[in-house]
Amino acid sequence: MGRFRADDFLPTTAKEVQRRGWEYLDIVLFTGDAYVDHPSFGIAVIGRLLENAGYKVAIVSQPQWQDDLRDFRKFGAPRLFFGVSSGNMDSMVNHYTAAKRLRSDDAYTAGGNAGMRPDYAVTVYTKILKEIYPNTPVVIGGIEASLRRLTHYDYWQDKLVPSILVESGADILSYGMGDKSILDIAKALHNGYNSNLLRKCKQVAFLADKKYVDNLSQDDTIILNSFEKCVDDKLAYSRNFKNFEQESNKMSAKTLVEPIGDNFVVVNPPYPYLTEEEIDKSFALPYTREPHPKYEKRGAVPAYDMIKYSVNMHRGCFGGCSFCTISAHQGKYVSSRSSNSILAEIEEISKDPMFKGNLSDIGGPSANMFAMGGINKDICAVCSKPSCIFPSICKNLDNNHQPLIKLYDKIRNLKYIKHAYIGSGIRYDLIDEKSRMQYLKDVIVHHTSGRLKVAPEHTSDRVLQLMRKPSFGLFERLNSDFLKICNDNQLKYQLIPYFISSHPGCGVDDMKELSNKMKGLHFQLEQVQDFTPTPMTTATTIFYTGIDPYTEKPVFVETDPMKKKFQRSFFFNEKSSVFKPLKRR
Repeated sequence: MGRFRADDFLPTTAKEVQRRGWEYLDIVLFTGDAYVDHPSFGIAVIGRLLENAGYKVAIVSQPQWQDDLRDFRKFGAPRLFFGVSSGNMDSMVNHYTAAKRLRSDDAYTAGGNAGMRPDYAVTVYTKILKEIYPNTPVVIGGIEASLRRLTHYDYWQDKLVPSILVESGADILSYGMGDKSILDIAKALHNGYNSNLLRKCKQVAFLADKKYVDNLSQDDTIILNSFEKCVDDKLAYSRNFKNFEQESNKMSAKTLVEPIGDNFVVVNPPYPYLTEEEIDKSFALPYTREPHPKYEKRGAVPAYDMIKYSVNMHRGCFGGCSFCTISAHQGKYVSSRSSNSILAEIEEISKDPMFKGNLSDIGGPSANMFAMGGINKDICAVCSKPSCIFPSICKNLDNNHQPLIKLYDKIRNLKYIKHAYIGSGIRYDLIDEKSRMQYLKDVIVHHTSGRLKVAPEHTSDRVLQLMRKPSFGLFERLNSDFLKICNDNQLKYQLIPYFISSHPGCGVDDMKELSNKMKGLHFQLEQVQDFTPTPMTTATTIFYTGIDPYTEKPVFVETDPMKKKFQRSFFFNEKSSVFKPLKRR
């Protein structure tokens, strides 16, 4: 039994709306996930931000899309707009393995049951809403919409498809972490639909006609190759992606315009990263930190159980890994919370009567990017590089680990904390030399549950270059330091390396090399992911085009399913025939 009643959450039924005394709703949010009122769940964050701004908000979680559509009708038309998200995961990644096999479970559903959301959930939900309520604006967002804002390669259909705006019929798309843009959208719609106000919002995308595009400033606009040209010419698509990634990595980006038919997809520049005050405010909203009580008889929500006693210290990632979607969605620049905000959340967690003093994770997209950023922001403002640490650490990056070390010390000394683990992995290529051994000792001795996760991803320098990951030699150095610290402190801990098979550029010989090197280091490999091409990443662009978008040179890509399976087979070892795949965002 949870600590909170249904009325402590945002309304999910008409009765809950009535109990609040509301005669209407301003906004109704649809999500493909179970409704968990926790700051790690995007729909809860958006809902609480809108509520805090004074709007009347309700949530429809995992609506049934195959019956009489009563879930889509139960609140009627809101005063301002419908908001639609597939949830914390792309629905296709949620449904299918890298081999395109249907998954049998869903971590974001009560009871872990699969089948509670459709394929391409954002498009399906939006089309239903536009059919029932053609005059009510639909705003789409979350990772599924965000990474499909322009022409993209769809791995599951094995072809280029247009912007999700075209396929879904949505009125506007809020990309990235929508803390600011969703409030701008609500304000623009406050007195009725106003396309002029909407199109002035930052961090949104929409469809426009030629007249609108002709009036844009040429100096502040990049006209991309059309959808049709990209379909006919892979190099044209590759060049589109390069423009997209470079502008996504800028503090002051240009407007992107992509022609399709007689229309144009317009992507306005994003907001800069959130300030400490802004991100603290988001985490201080009155979350119950629990799943809605309606799920009590349906079983636990596995994704919630994994993070219920965890704390996210920052958003964003400047690692720039070519296979990762984090920077394209959360942004390259890190927004860190204040120490006081983090400690306040830990205190709130401690009030849970079921809490036994163990935090499962104090981390972020990469656990050791807390409080880091550019020293001279003017240099950052003109930088378009995808990574601040590859091929080497930028001289303008403040990667001092002392603020993080001090925060760890404060957390360890809280009277209600027994253990505070780091479960989200660390970037060992980021550690500054002055803090190196102190930081590693703190992490290994005090914040490791017995298995420290890191992600070398591969051993081949050629493949690592394409991944934008450091030389394998840095992992070997980390392994030596790890063993020394464990030996000095009489700890029998394990270092757990993560790897990717079948990444663009990787062949069978590269996998043989990886297997041999890891056997030489006495590792029994168990954590591996077969490369999955997800929309809007560099690696996916290479997978589809066979071209490096930055050099325009050809790259080997393994696409044959049986050969991909053979690459993965190198992770089997003599003592175990069990293959344990790693699930990633």
